[in-house]
Amino acid sequence: MKKNKIFKYLIICVFLNITTLYAQNDTTKLVKYTPNFKFRDGIFLNFLQVKQNKPIPKSRIISNINYNNINFFDKLFLNKKIEYIDKYRLKQEVLTNKIWGYSRNGTLYINWGDDFDRIPIIGSICHFVATMTVYEQGYNNPYSYSYYYNAVPSSRTSIETKQYILDFETGKILEYTSENILIMLMRDEKIYDEYNSLKKKKQKQLKFLYLRKYNKKHPLYLPIN
Repeated sequence: MKKNKIFKYLIICVFLNITTLYAQNDTTKLVKYTPNFKFRDGIFLNFLQVKQNKPIPKSRIISNINYNNINFFDKLFLNKKIEYIDKYRLKQEVLTNKIWGYSRNGTLYINWGDDFDRIPIIGSICHFVATMTVYEQGYNNPYSYSYYYNAVPSSRTSIETKQYILDFETGKILEYTSENILIMLMRDEKIYDEYNSLKKKKQKQLKFLYLRKYNKKHPLYLPIN
C-alpha cells in the first residue's frame, strides 16, 4: 500500500514538472509590449495574424516592385489585388481593400477609413486617427434658378478626421468616445467604477488618462520576433 502511494506521488510530481516546463516554454514565446517592440514586416490579412505577429512577408508577395524600395507598400497598395504565396506554396490573391493592414519597419498600420493609418498607441487598448469620407445628402432649393434644371437631390462629400480605439483582445474597433472607453474598462471593475463615477465632462477630459491607466495595469503580450 505504501509503495502504491509513493508511486502515485512520483507520477503526480512528474506530471507537474512536465506541465510547468511546458508552461514556461510557452510563456517565453511572448514578450511584454514596449515602444521598442517591432512587428514583423509584411501584410496582415486579418487580426489573428496581427495577434500572432505573423504577417505575409515581402518575400512571399508576388510583385515587380523592389522589396528594398522604401515605398514598397505604398506602391503595392495602388493595385486592387495583391498576389502572394501561402504556407502551402500555393498562389493566392486578396483584394487590397480587404486586408487588415501591414507592418513597415516594425510599425503597425491599419486599413481603416480611406487609407492605411499608423497606430501610434499600442496596448490592450490601442488608439489611432483615421480620415473618413462623409457623404451628405442635400436637396436643391425649389426657389433657385438651377432647381428647374437640376431637380435631382444634390449630394456632397467632406473629409473628416476621427479618433478610434482598438480592443486588442477581440480586434473590435470603436470610436474614441467616453462611452466606448467605459465599455473597454468593464474588464477591470476598479478602474471602471472609478471612471464611471466621474461627471460626463470629466470623463471626456480624462479618456486618454484612463486608457493609459488600463494599459499599464493590463500590459499587452505579443509573440517575440
